[in-house]
Amino acid sequence: MQTLYSATFTFAMHEADDEFHALDQVIARAAKSIPGYLGEEAWENPSTGLISNVYYWESMEALQALMTHPAHVEAKQRQAAWLDGYQVVIAQIVRCYGDGRIAHPLQRLGELATRA
Repeated sequence: MQTLYSATFTFAMHEADDEFHALDQVIARAAKSIPGYLGEEAWENPSTGLISNVYYWESMEALQALMTHPAHVEAKQRQAAWLDGYQVVIAQIVRCYGDGRIAHPLQRLGELATRA
């Protein structure tokens, strides 16, 4: 399997105003336009209120392209107005597999991963 990466952004929302949602949409469109973007998923933990967005990338260069995008840089500068804390985890994906019965951004890579 080729080397793939994930970037997980976990955060506690403080107040999501119209500017937050607009900037979030710009970042989402930017991510999807970057060659090497493989997909994303989001999770919310109702007991803690934390939200996690996981982005999948074909390369570290693709991930870096989003991190240096002007909208992403702006969001990092303004995060204190919208968030009550955050954590980012960048990880190398070692393996990806499943039985194919649920949709996942990396599902198409599953067969390759089981041969690795």
